[in-house]
Amino acid sequence: MGIMLKKPKDVPGSAAPAIMIGLFVAFGGILFGYDTGTIGGILAMKYWRETFSTGFINPEDGLLDVSPSQSSQIVSILSAGTFFGALAASPMADMLGRRWGLIISSGIVFNLGVILQTVAVDIPLFTAGRFFAGFGVGLVSALIPLYQSETAPKWIRGTVVGSYQLAITIGLFLASIVNNSTKDRDDTGSYRIPVAVQFAWSIILVFGMLLLPETPRFCIKQGKHDKAAKALSRLRRLDITHPALIEELAEIEANHNYELSIGKATYIDCFRGTLGKRLATGCGLQALQQLTGVNFIFYYGTQFFQDSGFDNPFISSLITNVVNVVSTFPGLYMVEKWGRRPLLLFGAIGMCVCQFIIAIVGSTTGSTVSNKVMIAFVCIYIFFFACSWGPVAWVVTGELFPLKVRAKSLSMTTATNWLLNWAIAYSTPYMVKGGGPGYANLKTKVFYVWGSFCFVCIAFTYFLIYETKGLTLEQVDELYAKVNRAWHSKGFVPTVSFAEVSDVGVDARHQSLADIEAVAYRRKSSVAPQQLDSSEKGSNSIPEKL
Repeated sequence: MGIMLKKPKDVPGSAAPAIMIGLFVAFGGILFGYDTGTIGGILAMKYWRETFSTGFINPEDGLLDVSPSQSSQIVSILSAGTFFGALAASPMADMLGRRWGLIISSGIVFNLGVILQTVAVDIPLFTAGRFFAGFGVGLVSALIPLYQSETAPKWIRGTVVGSYQLAITIGLFLASIVNNSTKDRDDTGSYRIPVAVQFAWSIILVFGMLLLPETPRFCIKQGKHDKAAKALSRLRRLDITHPALIEELAEIEANHNYELSIGKATYIDCFRGTLGKRLATGCGLQALQQLTGVNFIFYYGTQFFQDSGFDNPFISSLITNVVNVVSTFPGLYMVEKWGRRPLLLFGAIGMCVCQFIIAIVGSTTGSTVSNKVMIAFVCIYIFFFACSWGPVAWVVTGELFPLKVRAKSLSMTTATNWLLNWAIAYSTPYMVKGGGPGYANLKTKVFYVWGSFCFVCIAFTYFLIYETKGLTLEQVDELYAKVNRAWHSKGFVPTVSFAEVSDVGVDARHQSLADIEAVAYRRKSSVAPQQLDSSEKGSNSIPEKL
C-alpha cells in the first residue's frame, strides 16, 4: 500500500471532475471561518469600542468598551442565527435541491447580514446583521458537506469533505490578516472593511454554483433518473450508457427504495432504530467538536492574549490561525490513510494532554516564560484539533445517514454544532472574566474544562464512532445494519447488492438486511444451476434435430 491517495485501478472513468467540484464547493467554508474570525479582532479595535460603547469602562485598560454581557450578545447571536439556519437547511435542500440551496443561502441571506453589519453604528443593528449572516452561514454549513458527500468518489470522500474544514481555517486566517491590517485605523473603515470583504466570498461561491450540477442522489430522490444520469456522467466523466455508471445509479436507487420500504422519512423517523443511533452519534460528535474549546481561542483569543499580558495579541492570534491552516493538510491525508476512528482517537488524546498542560501552567505561574509555554501548547493543541476533530467531524456526519433522511439528520447534527457554539460564545465571558456576581473569573483555569471534555472525546470515539473509510454511502447503511459495536467495524467487508435485494420482494419491515441478503443469495444460487441445465439441454437437443 503506497503513501499516495490513488484512484483504484478497477474504477472506470475519472475522479478529477468530482474532486475539483467538491474542492470548489468547500470554498463556502471561508464564509463560515471568516465571519467567525472577524468578530474577535473587531471587539478589540479601539475605534469600534468607542463607537459602539454605551458608557461601559473596561477595567483592564480604562477605555470605553462594550460590557461583557453586550460582548457575549454580539458574539453569540451569530451562533443563534446559524442554529436556526442549519435546521432550515433540510427543507431547503429537499425542496430546492442542494445546489440552489447553496446559491440562495450565500447570495441572499448571508449578504443581507453583511449589509446590516457594514452600515451599523450601534449595537442593535450590528447584532441584527450578525443574526442574518449567521442564518446564512448555518444554511451553508449544512448544505456543503451534504453536496460534497453525495458527489465525491468513495476512495477520497474523506479528503474532499474534510477540505470544507480547511476552507474554514483559511477563512479564520484571512480574517486575522484583515483585522490586523485595519485595527489601527481611526475611522469606520477599521471594522467596515473586514465586514464588507465578505461580499467577495459569497459572490465567488454563487457564480461557481451556477455552473455546477445538482447531486445525482438528490435527483434520484426526486425521481429524476435521466437528470441523475447526466449529473453522474459529468462527475465520473463516463458516458450515460457506460455499464459502471448504470450500475452505480441502480445501486443508489435500489438503496433508496430499500430504505423507504423500511419506514418513512419524517423527523420522528430520524430518532428511531438505527437512524436514531446514527443521529445521536452525529450530534454527539458535533457537540464535542465545540466542547474541545477551539472556538474559545478563535472567538476570544485576541482578548484573552491581551488580558494575559501578551505584547501583541493580534500577532499571537495570527500565529494560531497559521498553525490551524497548515495543520489541516495532514488531516486531509490521514483521514483516508488511517481512517476515521484512529484519527479521532489520536486527536482527542493529543488535545486532552495539551489542554491540561495549558491549564496547569497558566494557573500556577505568571511570567513571560509561562506565557510562551502557553502559546506553544495552544499551537500544539490546534495542530491536534485541525488534523483530526476539525475536518473528521464533518466527514463522519456527511457519511452517516441514508438518502431518505440525509438532509434532515445532517441539518440536526450541524444545528447541534452551532447550539454548542452559541453556548460557548455566550458563556465564555462569564466563565473567564471577573466582574462581580455571575462571573467565574476562571481565566486560564477554563482550560481544565476543555481538557475534561477532550477526555470524554476519547471514550466517545472508541464506543460510538464506526469506521467508514472506503465505503460508499449505501454501504454505510449495510455497516450499521450488520455491525452492532463500533469497535468491530474496522474489519467490515460489504457483501450486499441493494439492486439484488430489491428483486427479492420480501417485507423489509419484518426482516433484517442479513436475512433478506440470504434469501437473495439462495435465489441467485438456485437460478444458476437452472440456467446451466437449460444450456446443457439445448446443446444436447441439437443432434436430435439434425
